[in-house]
Amino acid sequence: MRSLQPQYSFMAEASPWIAIVDDDPAVLKALSRLLRTRSYRARTYGSGQELLAALPDELPDCLIVDLQMPEMNGLELQQHLVSSGVTIPTILISAKGDVALGERESGLVASLRKPLQEQALFEAIGKAAGSRQTK
Repeated sequence: MRSLQPQYSFMAEASPWIAIVDDDPAVLKALSRLLRTRSYRARTYGSGQELLAALPDELPDCLIVDLQMPEMNGLELQQHLVSSGVTIPTILISAKGDVALGERESGLVASLRKPLQEQALFEAIGKAAGSRQTK
């Protein structure tokens, strides 16, 4: 008996996954939802320590991290990763005007000010994901 189901042989490319680190649950929820509308896989973490404890063998394609967090701020997290030999293209976000200081740091692809502008955010994510795929 012949099957009526079409025979497709293809592999869907996995969508990039993005780790979001922010101490504000509302920001985590909003960014996660926004990224999912564009088919990104998003995982959220409430602190740098939480990300470090959960960091899987497969690194995210991009890290979005808040500059101003208690205990370990976003720049300290990014520097910790680099000093540990882990390079993740990083987008630094901040509600304060001091966000530009991070652009000269290794691994940072963008620094954005909250509230985030969608176009700027997705351009930075595209740049980060592209730099990850070329390595």
